[in-house]
Amino acid sequence: ELQLPDHLELSEFFRKTYEPTGAFNGKQFAGGRSWAGARPELRVIGRDVHGIAAHLGLLRRYIKVGDVDLLVAELGLYGVRPDLEGLGIAHSITVMYPVLQQLGVPFAFGTVRQALRNHVGRFRRKGLANILTGVRVRSTLPDVYPDLPSTTRVDDDVLLIVLPIGR
Repeated sequence: ELQLPDHLELSEFFRKTYEPTGAFNGKQFAGGRSWAGARPELRVIGRDVHGIAAHLGLLRRYIKVGDVDLLVAELGLYGVRPDLEGLGIAHSITVMYPVLQQLGVPFAFGTVRQALRNHVGRFRRKGLANILTGVRVRSTLPDVYPDLPSTTRVDDDVLLIVLPIGR
């Protein structure tokens, strides 16, 4: 449902939100691109009089948990405009719960850098999520980045956030 002006606005929002965490993190949103590895299936976009205030994307995908392929919801492209950080807007993630229940997924998950431990710890304290460490996450870099090879990346230094939905 997003039109070109929406993608352009989101692209600028993500560039400003992610660039302070590393030049490459902002670079991937150049040219009006409003997604990272894959386009979100659903988005929650918070707006105020100054434009986009917050964003959270959702994409259903199969992941392997042990030996089982499981359809779950991956949450990503999370961002809050810098002038709103610390005001509790992160708890707006709860608006996604009814949608996740309608999708029938057993849980939603997302990964964040260790530097965000205190920030995401709020979700655990509110009983909204479990935060796991020491989980090996393997992902494939897609061919959408002409300057990066398509390889499998293994990351042992992430926090895995799991939001129980169906179980």
